[in-house]
Amino acid sequence: MLTMINRFINYSHQSIRAARYIGQSFMITLSHANRLPVTIQYPYEKLITSERLRGRIHFEFDKCIACEVCVRVCPINLPVVDWKLESEIRKKRLFNYSIDFGICIFCGNCVEYCPTNCLSMTEEYELSTYDRHELNYNQIALARLPMRVIDDYTIRTILTSTN
Repeated sequence: MLTMINRFINYSHQSIRAARYIGQSFMITLSHANRLPVTIQYPYEKLITSERLRGRIHFEFDKCIACEVCVRVCPINLPVVDWKLESEIRKKRLFNYSIDFGICIFCGNCVEYCPTNCLSMTEEYELSTYDRHELNYNQIALARLPMRVIDDYTIRTILTSTN
């Protein structure tokens, strides 16, 4: 009789413990029900990027003097600068400038060391493509300024809280 009572008491303690665990997990579930969703609907909602974001490089052809400082400071010698020396005026004439963003590590050295400030970083970070050869931007593609996320009326911007 005593063993049966001990089993019943042990069973009731286990039942109470299981009910407590179920109650705790239910309270955690209810606490998450009031929170905002963490994920965003990407093509329609975008986060506002930081001011210091290193996105795609913008290039101004008219300011470039073909000094090739950007090539020398690049850790992977990435920018391709094609120029010809004009002997009558003793100046370099720039023909082509291109950067392959499939290889670029977005370090920002080229922008920092450019003496004429013809290079700058934009907030464009969406460089996905189906063909990696499309990531090789020439001076025409580099001169295109992207639309800012804040100015695009078709996209809902989401501010991130920084603590």
